[in-house]
Amino acid sequence: MNNRLILSIAIPALLTTLLVVMSLAITVGAANINWQDVWLIVFAELPYIHQWIEPSWSDSTETIVLDIRMPRVILAAIVGAALALAGAIYQGVLRNPLADPFILGVSSGASFGAALVFAFGFQVVWLGKFTLPVVAFMFGFGTLMVVYFLARIGQKVRMETIILAGVVVQAFIGACLSLVMALANEQLQTIVFWMMGSLTLTDWSYNQIVLPIILICSIIALFYARELNMLGLGEEVAHHSGVSVEKTRFYLLILASIMTGAAVSVSGAIGFVGLVVPHIIRLIVGADYRLILPLSIFGGAIFLVGADTLARVLMAPRELPLGIITAFLGAPFFAYLLRRTKREYF
Repeated sequence: MNNRLILSIAIPALLTTLLVVMSLAITVGAANINWQDVWLIVFAELPYIHQWIEPSWSDSTETIVLDIRMPRVILAAIVGAALALAGAIYQGVLRNPLADPFILGVSSGASFGAALVFAFGFQVVWLGKFTLPVVAFMFGFGTLMVVYFLARIGQKVRMETIILAGVVVQAFIGACLSLVMALANEQLQTIVFWMMGSLTLTDWSYNQIVLPIILICSIIALFYARELNMLGLGEEVAHHSGVSVEKTRFYLLILASIMTGAAVSVSGAIGFVGLVVPHIIRLIVGADYRLILPLSIFGGAIFLVGADTLARVLMAPRELPLGIITAFLGAPFFAYLLRRTKREYF
């Protein structure tokens, strides 16, 4: 079965699944809403269609759907897609099946920036409420630059060196983060909850911030599928196939880290999405990144929307941190990958 045929079948199926999961996610919560009402409320907001729909729901129901749950569900889909695609890119570039979006310390840097905002309560006047995501993103991206600088030897960056540099920088930032938490006092609980992953601070404006960034990076990344396939065959093969290895690797790491930083800046550190989803896709369709990259986008969105729904309803009206749910779902799969990798190498 060729790639085009697989994509023509898989993408509509995954898109349909995503829409179903998102609509179900909007219906459940502290106040259950009829599935039909959800779609009627959505269609009532569309031009040329709203005039044919007679409102049969309360104002409070409309507020819950449009202002509370829908922006959160959409943001969960955006963040999940970004983390899954970033994970697929990292695994391809680093040629490491256990790589995930947080391996180079981007998440730690973003968490440190967010902790500073929470602990000391500062806001940039012209950024207002967007201070938190902007500062978190800048710290995350700055961390990547530090890691890449430390790993660079002459004009080359070896993959084992960049991974070690990521470990070192993560350890240092972890110490800085612990210091901030020790000084945080009454803001400690907020910092800890955010670090475990949460979409509770969501509104439409957050979607408007991260969607353009992640959409542009995702489109660019899809054009690098062939290069990722070549990198998977080794540096020499990639070089003789016309791939500029160092430049391609750098661009892909930048793209994946921008997506990770943007996602973490609005959701906190949510683990295992970028590890689990690309592997499930790889097990189903094989190692061709022309399939893995686009399918990971939809798979990540479905995975995180489902996980966020569980986080909201398992102990309702109390909400669990999203990172706990993804860890419970992802840790067993990580153990399976680790055991499988050990069998291959030993």
